[in-house]
Amino acid sequence: MVEELVTAGVALASVGAVYAMAAARVVKQYERGVVLRLGKLRSGVRGPGFTMIVPFVDRLQKVNMQIVTMPVPGQDGITRDNVTVRVDAVIYFKVVSAADAVIKVEDYRFAVSQMAQTSLRSIIGKSELDDLLSNREKLNQGLELMIDSPAVEWGVSIDRVEIKDVSLPETMKRSMARQAEADRERRARVINADAELQASKKLAEAAGVMSEQPAALQLRLLQTVVAVAAEKNSTLVLPFPVELLRFLERAQPGPVPHPAQQGTAHVRSSQAPQPQQPPQELAESQQAPDGAPDRTSGRTPGRPQELAAQAQLLLTQWQQSMQEQLPPVETPLDPDSRGSKSGQD
Repeated sequence: MVEELVTAGVALASVGAVYAMAAARVVKQYERGVVLRLGKLRSGVRGPGFTMIVPFVDRLQKVNMQIVTMPVPGQDGITRDNVTVRVDAVIYFKVVSAADAVIKVEDYRFAVSQMAQTSLRSIIGKSELDDLLSNREKLNQGLELMIDSPAVEWGVSIDRVEIKDVSLPETMKRSMARQAEADRERRARVINADAELQASKKLAEAAGVMSEQPAALQLRLLQTVVAVAAEKNSTLVLPFPVELLRFLERAQPGPVPHPAQQGTAHVRSSQAPQPQQPPQELAESQQAPDGAPDRTSGRTPGRPQELAAQAQLLLTQWQQSMQEQLPPVETPLDPDSRGSKSGQD
């Protein structure tokens, strides 16, 4: 009798141990348990920790409550301004209602992925290329609202959506590069023009100051000469004095005729303009017989003494005016130029 009681107790203990092992469940901290008893949803959602169910009657399904990071595959689309692009995105979501995620949707992960791809294509078609490249924050908010609206019914909350990459065709990349280069060049030209304007204003002020003191212009010229002469591999060209040109312009002499014994040809100097030949003498020179020597050919123009004396006087005046402005500088001047005297007929 005792042996039968012991055997029955051992059997009951074994059955109880097997039942406890079959009914015991452990729910992790980041999970929630949804119990279906004979296919019907139990009202309470099992929290984290140790819990018991009825074996062979209840079925416990665990739902992860952590934030899930899901990449959205790249979607090809055409923007509103007819540009073909490929856009990649990433979506962050989490389950807020474990019962709805199990009951209302078959696979909430797959459903959220498909909804994200569809919404991404819709955003591409409604946006322009400039918005995809520079105004992504607004597009991310619009994409998040489009995905979150149906996901709320599934017990899923969209935490954040980010557009990760925008791939453009090579032709569009080259066009954008040319546009950026043209914009940079425009800005450079504007900056250069502004610099030229400021420099011209400063130069105008400097010219006004130099006009009050004529010697300042000569000193500035000497400074420029010194700066250029510092380079040994450069050629220095000194400008012709402007004062001398002005004196020559004011005192330009008229044509001086050269006396001749048989005289129909007129000799012109190297600096005086060629006087016009009288019509009568021109006709006589054209009607000269063949073989007669030309009176104007083979003759080297000479410098009259009057013109040489006048040039000497002008150079002397210019030298005196320069000595009044600057310290005297000994400059060899050779106003006399050797010229051949015109021959006589």
